[in-house]
This record gives sequence, structure tokens and C-alpha cells, in this order.
Amino acid sequence: MQNAGDMANARECSTIDVTAVRNLLYNGRARWEQKQRIEKILSSDPVFEKMKRPFITRMEAYSRGQRLTNRIYQLEQDLGWTKDDTTVAFSVLDDRLPSGLHSDAFEPVIIGQGSPVLLEKYAKLVATRGILGCYLQTELGHGSNVAQLETTATFVPETQEFEIHSPTLTSTKWWIGALGKTATHGVLQAKLILPGGKDMGPHLFFVQLRSLEDHKLLPGIIAGDIGPKAMNGYGSVDNGYARFDHYRIPKENMLSKFAQVTEEGTYVKPPHAKLSYGGMMYIRSGMISHSGSAVARAITIAIRYATVRRQGDKGADDLERQVISYPSVYGRLLPILSRTYVYVLLGRNILKSFEAFLQQLASGNMTMLPEMHAITSGLKVLCTATTMDDIESARRSMGGHGYSAFAGVGKLYADYLPSVTFEGENFVLDKQVLRAALKSSKSDASLRSPFSQYLRLLHGEQQLPISSWQDPAEVVLLLEWRAASLVRDAAETDNDSDTSITQRVSKAVAEAFVATQVMEMISAAETSLRAEDALVLKGLFMLYLLSTVEGSLTDFLTFNLIKGSQTKSLRRAISRFCQELLPNAIGLTDAFGFSDWELDSALGVYDGRVYEALWARVQTEPLNRTEVPEAYEESIKHILERGRRLAKL
Repeated sequence: MQNAGDMANARECSTIDVTAVRNLLYNGRARWEQKQRIEKILSSDPVFEKMKRPFITRMEAYSRGQRLTNRIYQLEQDLGWTKDDTTVAFSVLDDRLPSGLHSDAFEPVIIGQGSPVLLEKYAKLVATRGILGCYLQTELGHGSNVAQLETTATFVPETQEFEIHSPTLTSTKWWIGALGKTATHGVLQAKLILPGGKDMGPHLFFVQLRSLEDHKLLPGIIAGDIGPKAMNGYGSVDNGYARFDHYRIPKENMLSKFAQVTEEGTYVKPPHAKLSYGGMMYIRSGMISHSGSAVARAITIAIRYATVRRQGDKGADDLERQVISYPSVYGRLLPILSRTYVYVLLGRNILKSFEAFLQQLASGNMTMLPEMHAITSGLKVLCTATTMDDIESARRSMGGHGYSAFAGVGKLYADYLPSVTFEGENFVLDKQVLRAALKSSKSDASLRSPFSQYLRLLHGEQQLPISSWQDPAEVVLLLEWRAASLVRDAAETDNDSDTSITQRVSKAVAEAFVATQVMEMISAAETSLRAEDALVLKGLFMLYLLSTVEGSLTDFLTFNLIKGSQTKSLRRAISRFCQELLPNAIGLTDAFGFSDWELDSALGVYDGRVYEALWARVQTEPLNRTEVPEAYEESIKHILERGRRLAKL
């Protein structure tokens, strides 16, 4: 059909070396080959079949998630996979699974903050999944405000125990992934209460939840699943609740690598107040990387579909126009593609920085702690909010067919949607970024980190850095000027009366940092790719930078960083970069390396035969198994008969 021909032609028109660009995205050929090897194993295994997934119930989704998890761990053992292989296997799946909380939150916190005594007893069990964990922080009445959590952990010197208690309904732990039915243990955030009633604020405790003999809840604990989520997102995950009734744990179960309580009940302060936030920072670092992989799937589907979908007036070839050829379509999709590339590479850089931070932390060096907290908070807000919007924009670009479950983007959106509220609600995190920016603005310039380098402009003479929209260094400087100007303005403003300043500062600071990272991405592309491919990626990164400027023109005009007349030339430059990138749109999405099994999308199939794929999917709908549905005898027949009787009156 014409669709397959259009897709083949688009690939012929692409000028980039897809393999070379893919290796850049995967940080080397070996990483790509590892992913491809594991993907082939999973896609050929019937346990990981996806065609029936849209039709299953919530309970079936949970059971299926456990089967997937069990199978991956079985493959790990049978095939001798490394821990990294297993991590890749889970990342290849597009299912959100309870096991993610064990590896992403529970295990890192235990290993990073547990005492030597606790690690000696449990580290191996945690590593081998001899116990399954979760991270109990959020409560029914409190989420992002960790300081006001109500669950208590009262030290009892006589028995050398902590008594865990849920004193109110609102202190019930809530939304905790894997808590509902899966986890045997958990890391619990609770207020440490010393003898005499002194409240030392939230601390972390290791608690057993269920018996390792029969999986029943231990006495003193009630727990369960909180029910289905919006749009059926996270259907496989048992987000749960838990209440504790004077539940005792040994003293050694306090995560006491940093803060400690002596046998007499004396408190030993940690070297830094925010050390217990390490687990949350780790998760936020991973969320930045995940934002890139999530939107990469959506934009691949959308661009492939727009390439083969024809709609509108016929041309000289007697064919309707390809949808991707309309400026209103490629003008939406290509900026999303540019952000996708940036977020994929940014996520990798941030995880690398976080690993360096953990090494410093392990040696007792706390200097990077405030910086990592600010970076992960600011980028979590920026990346999750933008990615959520971009996934939905990609879906809407596909018109009516984008609303079909078989398009594959709706599930992506439903599963990604809570990212803007979990691990720190975005508006709350904005305030933390603002506070950090204001504090850094008053600090010694020589002590500022890369995240705060834009503040060097605070005391400089304001310039108009843009002479054209072709030099990335000029655009990066412009974005830094915007961040510095907003921070200066915030320092002079009553932030309570200007409700937008918090979000604007947070966004500007994060975007300025990302812009500096983009300069490094351009250099990396020029170093590792042939000149013509590096030029294409430079154009893609320029599109990212210019789209970022266009998204906040009000700020640039308010602070006289650009002239009003320059907005027209900005938009012309964006249009020009889009037109130059358009022939490589398919090649740039092919570089993500997704198989049809991974995307699970009738509209994003590699060969372009979208209508055949959609027709085949429709035949699997259970309603189509019979010509006359059961509902006919139950209801439809009676509706029709009633209507006919009424028509005769």
C-alpha cells in the first residue's frame, strides 16, 4: 500500500547515519547491543505478549505484572544476567511494575543509609529479592511536606525498640507502590520521638510488613490496595495504604548510618539535615532519564503515523498530502523531538553526576548535597511537566485515531501523568528551587556550582546577547540572563503577592542549566559523529534552544533581553530549523531503536502499514467474538421494543 511506500521513501530521504546517532544516544554500541539482545529474548517469550493487555481487568493486570517480574528474575538466573542486564530488561518493558519500587527506592536507601549491623543482616536478602521492599513516605494527609508527617517512631529504652504508630486517620501511609499486596518489608518515614516526648522530625526505619512464611500481614499492621488510578494508569502496581498500631521494631532497624539514637535515648545528629532525602533525590534523578525514554516512544509513534497518513488536497501525483508536510504538524512534532534528544542525553548526565555524588557522600563529603537537591528538584519539575504535555501533544497530532488504545500513546500518558505529583508535587518543588536560587545568589561566587553559574551575571552589565538566532552560545547566554534577571526580581519582590514568580524562577533556572548541558551535547556530537550528522544534531539542539526561548517570551521582553522585533526573526529561525530537520525526522526517530513489540502501537509500526495493523488489532476486541452481543437480550432488545410500542401511541 501507499503507506509502506511513504515510510520507505522517508527512510531513503534521511541523510543521517542512524547507527552512529543511535550509538550516541545509547552511549556506545555495546549498550545498544545489550538492549537489543535482551529485547529479542523478551519479545519472543509468550509471557511478555501484549495483544491482550487492553482487555484485562485490574486484578488480571496485577497478576500479569507479577508474572512479568517473576519471569525476568528467572531469566536473570537461567541466562546468567548481570544486575545491569536485569535493569535493562525492566526498562525495555512499557509496564509499570511493583518491582520498580524495590530497586529504585527501597534498595538504594537501605544500602546508602543502613548501619553496618543492618546491612550485615539484610543486604544480601535485599539484593537477591529474598525480601521485597517499598518506600513508605506519603500519608493520607501529607505528601510533599515531609516535615509534617504524622506517623511516629517512639524509642523505648527499656526494650531497645521503636514503637511505630499511626495516631490519626490522616497518618495512614497512602499511595505507596508495592505496599498493597506485594512488599514484605519497607523503609518507613516517621517522626522520631525520644524518651520524654521530644520530636526529632522525620527519620527512616526498616520495617517488616508481612510474614515470610505465608505473606500475611504481621500483627499490629493493617494494609491494602487503594484502588484503581485515573485513566487505568499503573494498573499493575498495587499502590497501597498501611496503618500501624503500636508496632514494635528492634532499635537496629533505624537507618542509622548518619543520624543515631544511643541505648540511653540520646540523639546523635547527622552531618547534614537533608541526608535522609537521598532516596528521593535518587528517584528524581531516574525520573529525568525516564522522561526522555517515555516521550521518545510517543514522538516515534506520532512522527511515523504523520509520515504515512495522507489528508487534504491532492497534488500533481493525485495523492493527498502527507500529514507530516503541514507546518502545523511538523511545527508541533519536531520541537518535541528536539526536547526528547536533550532529555535522553541529560538524563544520562544527571545519573552520572548522582553516582559521583554518592561516592562523595560515602566518603563523608557533604558539599554536593544542597546542589544535587536543587538540581534534581528543578529538573524533575521541568522534565516531568514538559514530557506530560509533549506526550499529549503527540497523541493529539494523530487526530481521532490517537484516542484509540491501539495507538499506544494513551497508555503512555496515563502511566506518565502522576510523575508531576509523585516524588514531590511540582509546585511545591518550585518553591524549593526558588529558595535555593535566592540562597545561592547571596553566596560567595567562587563557591557556586554549575547549576548556579548563571548567577555570575547578577552583578554584570546587562547585554543583548542575540545578534542572530544561529549561534547556540548566544542563545545559552540569553537563557542564563533570563534566569539571573528573574532571581534578582524575586529577591526584590514579595513572593506571596506574585504567585507566578516561583514557577517562573524554577523554570528559568532549570532551563538555563539544561541549555549549558546542550552546549556539551553539541560538542559531543561534533566529536563522535561525521560532520554532516553532527550538523543535523546541532540543528536539532538549536531547535530545542529556540523553542525554549519562544516558550517564555514574556520574560525576555519584560527584562528587555530581546527587542520586540526579534520575536519575528526568532519564529522564522524556528521554522527554518524545522524545515531543515524534516527530511531526517524518520531517521532521527529510528535512532531510538524501538521495535514494534516495544512500542505496541498499530500507528507506529516500523513498516508504515498502519491501517492493516489497526484492522488486525480491532479483530482481537472481545466484543467482536459474536455477531449479536449478550447485551442484546439483556437490554438492547427491550429498548427497541419499548421504542416501537411508544411509536404506535
